[in-house]
Amino acid sequence: MPGHLIRRMQQIAVSIFADRISNAGYDLTPVQFACLNALEAHPGVDQATLAGLIAYDRVTIGGVVDRLEAKGLVTRTVNKNDRRSRVLKLTAAGAGLLSDTRQVVRQTQADILQGLSGKEAATFVELLQKAVSAAEGESRAPFRPREPEARK
Repeated sequence: MPGHLIRRMQQIAVSIFADRISNAGYDLTPVQFACLNALEAHPGVDQATLAGLIAYDRVTIGGVVDRLEAKGLVTRTVNKNDRRSRVLKLTAAGAGLLSDTRQVVRQTQADILQGLSGKEAATFVELLQKAVSAAEGESRAPFRPREPEARK
């Protein structure tokens, strides 16, 4: 059953990530890494936008951001254009941690697919992307890439 295999692969991927990151001396989860990575690419987004960028639900992302803020890796400040929302930015410590962990994460990605040849891994990822794109509308936390801002 594909659903079971996908869930099992996710369990394996998270386990490998946790082991590699911990063995390298870091305290970071996959979703925390995804948040830091998205905030580097999109500084100043709000939590709802961040959730869409990494395909996480808005409630869960709040707790993730709380933990990142408590670790001193991100800041939340009032949005000057909408005082009801908060903008998120990496701190210097967050940017440093992201930079320091990138190579570990790259190697982790290779380790996750260690049983596949390079060509098989590329095909597998391509097919995963195709399946995810086809089913995206069914997700409770859809991926929402950030639209380029209109020029003024």
